[in-house]
Amino acid sequence: MTAPIRVLVCDDQMLVRTGLVTIIDAQPDFEVAGECGDGRTAVDLARRLRPDVAVMDVRMPVLDGIEATRLLAGPGVPDPVKVLVLTTFNLDEYVYEALRAGASGFLLKDAPPDRLLHGIRTVAAGAALLDPEVTLRLVGRHAARIRPAAPPAEQRLTARELEVLRLLAEGLSNSEIAATLVLSPETVKTFVSRILTKLDLRDRVQAVVYAYRHGLVT
Repeated sequence: MTAPIRVLVCDDQMLVRTGLVTIIDAQPDFEVAGECGDGRTAVDLARRLRPDVAVMDVRMPVLDGIEATRLLAGPGVPDPVKVLVLTTFNLDEYVYEALRAGASGFLLKDAPPDRLLHGIRTVAAGAALLDPEVTLRLVGRHAARIRPAAPPAEQRLTARELEVLRLLAEGLSNSEIAATLVLSPETVKTFVSRILTKLDLRDRVQAVVYAYRHGLVT
């Protein structure tokens, strides 16, 4: 029997948190490992309970969700926890900072329950949760403001890898990239893996941020 996906729910609004816990706990393949209402407790519980996914609100007392995400999944964390951030439309800046802090993806708070559950399963499986309708708008708006001094991708990737990275950053799935470039999905998967390794990126979310920050996509 497959072990359930253990989820830590972090939100300072009790009604929202209770709703999330109820939805998650009702699924046979999920288990609520714990819940809390502030970022500091979220970090402590995540480190102690080691959930498969931490569902993290952005605005919380004591320690906000961005800093909590950075402590759990940011650069240099030896055993990162997968974090799925919850946000609202009016928190664009916070979303971008959360992605930079190491979040594996995010959902809007008004997303339907099935999208929440799909998002948790996606992140638990080790994939990034990219919503082309929202994620790319946010990343594109804010990532281009900062162009760090780093070796350009053109010097580190092959021409084909650059093509794949640009399409990935536009929100295309592996199968869509394969159809566009007339490649097999397995070949595209290999290209994506190489890109992440060469650029020292953890997942597709970080690849999208990288592409926008370095001007590969506008």
